[in-house]
Amino acid sequence: MHDITHRNRAESPSSKTLFKATAIALVVGAGLLVTTVLPAEYGIDPTGVGGYLGLTQLNAIAPQETAEPVEDPMISDAQLASLLNPVWKSSAPLRNDTLTITLGPNEGAEIKAQMQEGDRFMFKWEAQGPVNFDMHGERPNAGDEFTSYWTGRNKTNANGAFQAPFEGVHGWYWHNGGAQPVTVTVTTTGFYEKLYKL
Repeated sequence: MHDITHRNRAESPSSKTLFKATAIALVVGAGLLVTTVLPAEYGIDPTGVGGYLGLTQLNAIAPQETAEPVEDPMISDAQLASLLNPVWKSSAPLRNDTLTITLGPNEGAEIKAQMQEGDRFMFKWEAQGPVNFDMHGERPNAGDEFTSYWTGRNKTNANGAFQAPFEGVHGWYWHNGGAQPVTVTVTTTGFYEKLYKL
C-alpha cells in the first residue's frame, strides 16, 4: 500500500485534465444517446444512424395488447369457488388400508386397488431394502397389456397421490434383486373399491 500523505502533487491530474476528461465523457454519452438509445427505445432518429444500424426496428415491434381492465378487480368467494370447483364427489367409500408383502431374493409381487375412472387415493410405501418398482394400471380384460405411470430402481420408499385415468386395477409391482428378503408396506387413503395382493 502507498501512503498518500506524502504523494507528489505533480503526479495528480490537473483541473484542466479532469475538465477535459469530463467533457469528452459527456460528448460520447450524448452521441450514444442520439445515435443508439433514442432510435432503439423511442423510435426517434435525428441523425439517421439508428435506421442505418437497424435500431429503429427494435422500437417498431408493436406492444402486446393487454386485457381490458376489470371494473371490479375483487372476485367474490362464491365466484372463485364456482371457477375452481373445489369439491370432488365420489360414490366409492373412503378407505384406509395397509398391506405388507415380503419379497424373497430375486422375487416380485404386486398390490393393486380396484378403481373406477376418476377414483383417487394418496399413498406411501416403504421397503426394508432397495427394490425396483413399477406403478401401473390395467383395464378390465386387458390380458398382459398395462399402462405404466411411474418406475424406479433401487428405491426404499415412495409417496404421492393418484387418480385413476380409467376403470380397472391400479397399483405397484416390486422386485427384490438383492440376496436377502425385503418387506414392503403400503398405506393408502382414498376412494376406491378395495386394495389387495396378487
